[in-house]
Amino acid sequence: MTSDTSETSETPQAPELDDETGANETREAREVVSFRDLGVHAEICDALERHGIVHPFAIQEMTLSVALMGTDLIGQARTGTGKTLAFGIPVLQRSVSPKDPDYADLPQGKPQALIVAPTRELALQVSSDLTIASADRGLRVLTVYGGVGYDGQLDALVEGVDIVVGTPGRLIDLANRKALDLSHVHALVLDEADEMLDLGFLPDVERILRMTPETRQTMLFSATMPAAIVALARTHMRHPMNIRAESSYDTTMVPATAQFIYLAHDLDKPEIIGRVLQAEDADKIIVFTRTKRQSQRIADDLAERGFSASPLHGDMAQVAREKALTKFRENKIRVLVATDVAARGIDVAGVSHVINYTCPEDDKTYVHRIGRTGRAGATGTAITFVDWADVHRWKMINKALDLPFDEPQETYSTSEHLYHDQGIAPGTKGRIVDAAPVERKPREDRDGGRGGRGGRDGDRDRKPRERGERSRTRTRAGSGAGSGDGEAVAAAATTEPGTAEKPAGSGNRNRRRRRRSGAGASGGDAAATAPSHDA
Repeated sequence: MTSDTSETSETPQAPELDDETGANETREAREVVSFRDLGVHAEICDALERHGIVHPFAIQEMTLSVALMGTDLIGQARTGTGKTLAFGIPVLQRSVSPKDPDYADLPQGKPQALIVAPTRELALQVSSDLTIASADRGLRVLTVYGGVGYDGQLDALVEGVDIVVGTPGRLIDLANRKALDLSHVHALVLDEADEMLDLGFLPDVERILRMTPETRQTMLFSATMPAAIVALARTHMRHPMNIRAESSYDTTMVPATAQFIYLAHDLDKPEIIGRVLQAEDADKIIVFTRTKRQSQRIADDLAERGFSASPLHGDMAQVAREKALTKFRENKIRVLVATDVAARGIDVAGVSHVINYTCPEDDKTYVHRIGRTGRAGATGTAITFVDWADVHRWKMINKALDLPFDEPQETYSTSEHLYHDQGIAPGTKGRIVDAAPVERKPREDRDGGRGGRGGRDGDRDRKPRERGERSRTRTRAGSGAGSGDGEAVAAAATTEPGTAEKPAGSGNRNRRRRRRSGAGASGGDAAATAPSHDA
């Protein structure tokens, strides 16, 4: 079960109010308020209660009373606080169920609601939560995204769907194919709008908005509110209600997440991660990397150390990405090594640690990454490795978020404070299996049976030596004699140094000249030139 809809007996932090009395009253009220008390349909409540979801989180409680009336709204809250049900429940409740008599009057098979998400992973997550909440209402939920074939999505649209969750690119593709008709949508949700802005999807989002009726209900949810998102809201929303569960952007980090910033050497980072994986409170861990190649390399390294790890990056096929996420959710793998393409879409319960393998690019990326842990009232740990070249970048992030880590602590896998900070048992190593032995051939195989160089190199050395002997014999003997002319060799060996150097030198120059000319110097050629040396 995901963190947006996970079972919890504790209520999240109350929204910041202007006075302490109001905050206490809100907190006390929320302890007894249930979804039924907020007017949520009984069928939706029953479906949620089967998964242990009874009491709303702050953003859900503040949103439902407004959204259930069909009012446009802008919801702003930190990641991991339950935004999916904050907009999902109103969408489901205001959609006509196949059980209702009025369902036959609707355009058959046309979507009633549309939810736009920036990434495939987030779209799948939202769709999963909506499917759970709508189990008793019989609403058909379809997820559409790129990276997979069109056939399955086209077939589902032909059969008819009630709610579509999708990424901007694939939604536009299906609309252009006339397979997706958005002209009857009564509710449209933009989830993680600031991320869609960062990924360059804003023009696509505006095209999608123009495909829907002007009378629709529009809900926009975002962790931050850049100027471009505010302008989008003003253009396409009708008197929206602003709901903010936090007072400002710098409070969007999860307060229950412990943060550690380490100045670490790149070659030592896998060893540190291996030891953190054996900490007393370590469960599932997400490691964020800057590049796809880095993601693959680190996942392979951790797997070689004995840990169940998988990469998650853009070069992987969509089927492989979904398989990795499913295994991660089902605890079949313990470490997910992901690039930022997955930073917004991973909503998995039980993530105890997030590790930034390299310093994030900016403060927003940092917030979104560490938001993968400490979700829905749980606690978590965020570890960030800073290279020496990235110290200045980290200081800018630290200042923007008003964090107390201006000077990262120099840390190695053997540092005592690492063991103390992370609760690692003394003597722990970053490997739980022995390193694979390196195959080495027996000495006689390596030496080719001669005690010298390895077999292939030995063969290569022996042949040039034979060629050199034949060449020296011909040159010094002054004839094309073979290696059997021992007297000629002996005579050349006993010649006085002063008289032997000149012919030998001229012979060497002649051999080099023949190589430059490209001629294939055969034994006959060497014999033909030999008399000129002695002359």
